Amino acid sequence: MSELIDLNTRTKLLEVKSLKKYFPIEKGFLRRLVGHVKAVDDVSFYIREGETLGLVGESGCGKTTLGRCIVRALHSDAGEILLKLPDEHIVDLAKLSENELRGVRRHIHMIFQDPYASLNPRMTVRDIIAEPLQNNGLAEGEELNEKVRELMRVVGLNIQHMKRYPHAFSGGQRQRIGIARSLAPNPRLIVCDEAVSALDVSIQAQILNLLQDLQEQFHLTYLFIAHDLSVVEHISDRVGVMYVGKLVELAETEDLFLAPKHPYTEALLSAVPKTDSQKKSDRIILTGEIADPASPPSGCYFHPRCKYARDLCRREAPAWQEVTPGHFVACHFADELALKGAE
Repeated sequence: MSELIDLNTRTKLLEVKSLKKYFPIEKGFLRRLVGHVKAVDDVSFYIREGETLGLVGESGCGKTTLGRCIVRALHSDAGEILLKLPDEHIVDLAKLSENELRGVRRHIHMIFQDPYASLNPRMTVRDIIAEPLQNNGLAEGEELNEKVRELMRVVGLNIQHMKRYPHAFSGGQRQRIGIARSLAPNPRLIVCDEAVSALDVSIQAQILNLLQDLQEQFHLTYLFIAHDLSVVEHISDRVGVMYVGKLVELAETEDLFLAPKHPYTEALLSAVPKTDSQKKSDRIILTGEIADPASPPSGCYFHPRCKYARDLCRREAPAWQEVTPGHFVACHFADELALKGAE
């Protein structure tokens, strides 16, 4: 997490406004439309230049879908995805055609969860890293080879292994290849989708430290999607919490971990392992199942599992509000509840 830089003075690199992504539900021989899965439902946030925004939530909450919409691997159904380019011009990624997107795509890249599945097994490491450079017309010939070698050095790979194929590398090394590929076109924003969850714990720490070093060296901005709150706390400047397609809380990392304002965040933090073995674990066990995004409950989506829920929670959806400077939450009683943070 950045310590010496005041991120509040940074300008916004990415701003997402009222983003929606619904997947159709079809039934019958004629594929009749019977409903929608609301994977991302009216989400708004921003990321400052040089910042790492962590995004957490249970499986199926829409984190990955949101990340894929931002890099335009998926086309959103509504909303804006505003990206500031190096020339200070702001473009709405959600509105760009495929031809227009081709000139902008080099500025946004994604690091995927599975480092093996995301690499073409028929391509050498040299070709994998060189591909984005060639596709964007950034280098060719010997200059291309030198850039590939430099990228391999930067991420900690042996340049003698340029002609090897992905199967010859360990999981951590394959993730380093994926990181080098993402760095190649010198992007402004990198979306890390569970980038360390498939790795051993010791390798996770190495990759996290590498990402932080690269952020400082290349002035990168990250959207870091994960389910491990300990990892998110280590790397993020701010953290957003998603539940059933909606953002329910967003704050600076320390503020969110010490003083959560949403009951769902409190429950997630209670599951973080305690560093002091003498302390009693007060884990909050949520009852019931996560709401169905195809048929969410009325009012607040979290109310069937919330021990603080009242009648208002069942009737009305809470508004997205700033309860303290920089701390946003969607909860009717955020000002009244005294929730417990991580210790």
